[in-house]
Amino acid sequence: MERSEQSDAVLALKAQNGSRQAFDHLVLRHKTQLFRIARHYVGNSDDASDILQETFVAAWLALKRYDSNRNFATWLRTIALNKCRDFSRRQNVRRNILRFFSILDVREASAPSAEANLEREQTENQRLLALDAAIATLPPTYKQALILTAFAGLSQQEAAVQLGTSAKAIEMKVRRAKQRLEEAVKRLNLDEA
Repeated sequence: MERSEQSDAVLALKAQNGSRQAFDHLVLRHKTQLFRIARHYVGNSDDASDILQETFVAAWLALKRYDSNRNFATWLRTIALNKCRDFSRRQNVRRNILRFFSILDVREASAPSAEANLEREQTENQRLLALDAAIATLPPTYKQALILTAFAGLSQQEAAVQLGTSAKAIEMKVRRAKQRLEEAVKRLNLDEA
């Protein structure tokens, strides 16, 4: 049986037994979805790439503790969401420290050049970036529910299991997230972008 046809459970068991190739295959299989989750959570691709790397490093290091009775994709998404939350907390702490010491201009001095920004704008869709930024401003509980259902493709029930809540709570959080995004779209005129 080709490795690509093997289930996550089989590959995870092989990886637990030390197969780096099996783990690499799991990375290839799940990296796109996890990247999307991270990008929508934090609002930009560079930070999402860092989070993705942190997620897979953490998964590799925790692999011996992975319970094969659990769904491997769910386990990875949990790690990714934890890394997203950690990133957001670090960003908030950094912002608060900079505000406290009134040195926000240091941050601007280290910002990418206008030329680099132009290249980036040409390669990325501005509307998607603006939407990602709006999603990133959502409260974590709304953001997680929206990302898991709208972007990771989970049902409300699957998202509820992932987040340890009810499907009804997920439905409500997604509805509120969408309402807030509609307001952000109106404020930023994203519908005209």
